[in-house]
Amino acid sequence: MRERIHARVPAAHGTTRCRIGDQLLVYVPGDQPASAEVLHESGLVQRVVTDHSDAPLTDRAAAPLGSVVSLGGSATVGGVDFALIAGPCAVESYEQLSASVEMAKAGGAVALRGGAYKPRSSPYSFQGLGDEGLRIMSKVRAESGLPVVTEVVDAETVDLVAEHADVLQIGTRNAQNFTLLRAVGEAGRPVLLKRGFGCTVSEWLQAAEYVLAAGNPNVVLCERGIRSFEPATRFTLDLSAVAVVKHRSHLPVVVDPSHGVGHRHLVKPLALAAAAVGADGLLLDIHPDPPSALCDGAQALDRERWFDLAGALGDVLTSLGRSLTTRQPDPTGHAA
Repeated sequence: MRERIHARVPAAHGTTRCRIGDQLLVYVPGDQPASAEVLHESGLVQRVVTDHSDAPLTDRAAAPLGSVVSLGGSATVGGVDFALIAGPCAVESYEQLSASVEMAKAGGAVALRGGAYKPRSSPYSFQGLGDEGLRIMSKVRAESGLPVVTEVVDAETVDLVAEHADVLQIGTRNAQNFTLLRAVGEAGRPVLLKRGFGCTVSEWLQAAEYVLAAGNPNVVLCERGIRSFEPATRFTLDLSAVAVVKHRSHLPVVVDPSHGVGHRHLVKPLALAAAAVGADGLLLDIHPDPPSALCDGAQALDRERWFDLAGALGDVLTSLGRSLTTRQPDPTGHAA
């Protein structure tokens, strides 16, 4: 299809195609009205976008009812259901991740998070297990049935990470790494794009546009806090941005309160607030033994706090006409 479109409008004219839902959209720069007319008449596409927006493919007009992104298996983000993605910040061992996925499933999570590669501010901090961490995640995924979300940190390892993970996460430090954004756009996996801690909403949406412009519509946005002058929390969790993005874009939005505030006692109130403001899900740090965690233990929820949050979310979502998941929290740790 791309070749047929470019046969009519050469690629040099800046056209971009992306299938969103059941529509094939093609963006044509506003200064190319003749190219847009050719595509309209060709019958090859359902919609030609010619507006002057910096992020036309992410715009709400492209899918007014909002997009639903599959994470793998039956797990989705967007629509009426509210998705929980939970797991440890970093993969430390098979035993730790196996215990974490048991907790995640019992609390109603639809996907497992975990970092094999951990870009850290200090070169002396735990950097993750790397390739071994990916192999552990693959084994736990096969045993648990939960799709895996993990971060990819450079374009060179995109294909390797995609072999082991269901969803490719772009972390806050790489939110404007445009080479990496293009690479994950071409990898054929859903992408979870965290907001850069120094990015405006518009810059965040333009970063997502890079992924969609590469032909991948399966993007989940993640608000994880921005840097401000306030030192009481690790970052300032910008929940207003969730409402703004839901108004401006069709892409689903999840919130990561764990990294946003950095303190486990603040995770629950901000998670509930995220649900109330219209987020489509949460990305949460949980750990079977937070004091022993090699990475961000202060923000990780233990078993008791995790189940307490999952139960409280159900009440909030019911009041909003939404639902969490059919899997109910099971304090014994066994999957329901």
